[in-house]
Amino acid sequence: MGNLRKSNSKLLNLILSLIAFLWMVPFLYVLINFPKGQVEYNQGDFWSLPKGFSIGESLDYINGKINLFAGMENSLLYGIVAGVIAILISALAAYGLTKLKLKGSFYWFLLIYAGTIFPFQMYLVPVYRGYLTTGLYDTQLGMILFYVAISVPFCTFVLRNFFQGVNDDMTEAAKIDGATDFNIFYRIFLPMSKAPISALFLFQFSFIWNDLLFGLTFSQSESVRPVMPVLSILSGTTVGGSTSTPAVLLACLIASIPTMIIYFLLNRNFEEGFVMTSK
Repeated sequence: MGNLRKSNSKLLNLILSLIAFLWMVPFLYVLINFPKGQVEYNQGDFWSLPKGFSIGESLDYINGKINLFAGMENSLLYGIVAGVIAILISALAAYGLTKLKLKGSFYWFLLIYAGTIFPFQMYLVPVYRGYLTTGLYDTQLGMILFYVAISVPFCTFVLRNFFQGVNDDMTEAAKIDGATDFNIFYRIFLPMSKAPISALFLFQFSFIWNDLLFGLTFSQSESVRPVMPVLSILSGTTVGGSTSTPAVLLACLIASIPTMIIYFLLNRNFEEGFVMTSK
């Protein structure tokens, strides 16, 4: 039995190592090729190390075609604001559905979660027409409202499951001490939810940051358009019949920095939150 477990463990480690290697290949490709100039990239091998750094050439190409940092600012606004609002609404809903003993709470949950039943693409036409009618099309407010609405069902699902695992004795003890429902939510449940909230924020921020479909559909001006539609414009432009691939790789690398920063900032909350919930 012991030998079998060791064999299974070695096989699992081998599979995970292979998956990690395959995941790293595109990243290594970007790191090797983004410093190259277009001529060096076309004439050399994909995996050959760069002979020099032609980042200035790539930056000039990017700045001449798109306003990358304006798109990043827009996506940063949408990701942070919409993510925080969606999680706050979902946390309140999950707390009410699990701890306030609302009548028909399960059916209210089904109504909220029904937003994930249909493919997101089905929302494009009705939301687009509604935005044209209400004047929300091509506005930052319209983008934030849409991202909040589309994020609430999944966040509510995750937090509801988490709150259901919290012992009711803690809530009853707090009520005996005179705490209101909101104080219990704010002082007990939110601190205990640090790990799932951090994971949800990272997930929702990444989803909003990497969104292409809705950004293309609901925005058109430079002051509103998110970063991924902006990058799609860059990769679709041509100079002399070809796109500057190193410039596109550099732009993608720059655009990935905020997501990595947020991951490292929230990584500590995962461990602290899980330790708190295990006490």
